[in-house]
Amino acid sequence: MREALFVKRNSDKWRDIEQNPTRDPDELTDRFVELTDDLSYARTFYPNANVTRYLNGLAGQMHRGLMQNRRDDRGRFRLFWQYELPLLFRQSHRMLALAAAIFLVACVLGWVSAAHDNTFVRLILGDGYVNMTLENIKKGDPLGVYNSSDQATMFVQITMNNIFVAFRTFIFGLFASVGTIAMLFYNGVMLGSFQYFFYERGLLIDSLLKIWIHGTLEISAIVIAGCAGLTVGNSLLFPGTYTRLESFKRGVKQGLKIAIGLVPIFITAGFLESFITRMTLPPVVSGGIILISATFIGWYFVYYPIHLNRKLQP
Repeated sequence: MREALFVKRNSDKWRDIEQNPTRDPDELTDRFVELTDDLSYARTFYPNANVTRYLNGLAGQMHRGLMQNRRDDRGRFRLFWQYELPLLFRQSHRMLALAAAIFLVACVLGWVSAAHDNTFVRLILGDGYVNMTLENIKKGDPLGVYNSSDQATMFVQITMNNIFVAFRTFIFGLFASVGTIAMLFYNGVMLGSFQYFFYERGLLIDSLLKIWIHGTLEISAIVIAGCAGLTVGNSLLFPGTYTRLESFKRGVKQGLKIAIGLVPIFITAGFLESFITRMTLPPVVSGGIILISATFIGWYFVYYPIHLNRKLQP
């Protein structure tokens, strides 16, 4: 939508908000949510325009009114997930495709390397893990590692570790994307060799139905964190019409929002790994959880941003 058309469509609403203030908390909140919706759109498509500065000032004025009414800004939280993050992520779809490609290639290399070198899995996963898993296989519980600690402790440890890995993958994008690519490649090789380890022992299907209960969200989030890191690196390498510093600041802000958006996904993945993965579930239930997780990732991070972007176009 052209800026002039955007202003024409909404100017009466903004004028009413500015000239007819209200003290009613519910109406004030509804107005603020609608205004920040417009501001988010303006920031995305007209970042340096006068209308963006005007909406930013009007939103700040309304925010102060909300604070005076002691009303939590729940609308802003909803706005972030419903509009701001998807619209930002739409701009990073090419980086998402690149991150996914790097990860997939690394998975294949990990699988092939493990198939041609008997020592490769131990090199990547470590002797301790391999020996423990071999012992569990002898006991008839190849994935017994998920029962090795109490659920609450496991949940906290896994969630914090996954969040740390994601933010490290994002932060390494500061090094012109090289660090992010290395993290994606390492994790991909690890996953490929890990899956081959179970395939070699005739346990591939069992491992897929067990591990991917939580792995669908966890691995997808790591790839998306790689997308955030590549977004930062790309802004530094290819500033376009902006100065390199301005492009870099924009890239960091965009990548950070994407990384923050992954926190609930890692919390959910940690919950599934700690409380659900350890359970013996029918294949149809395990497959259902995996399918729901994959559908959510595909919908929220791929389809919905495209759909929303098209919807906002004239």
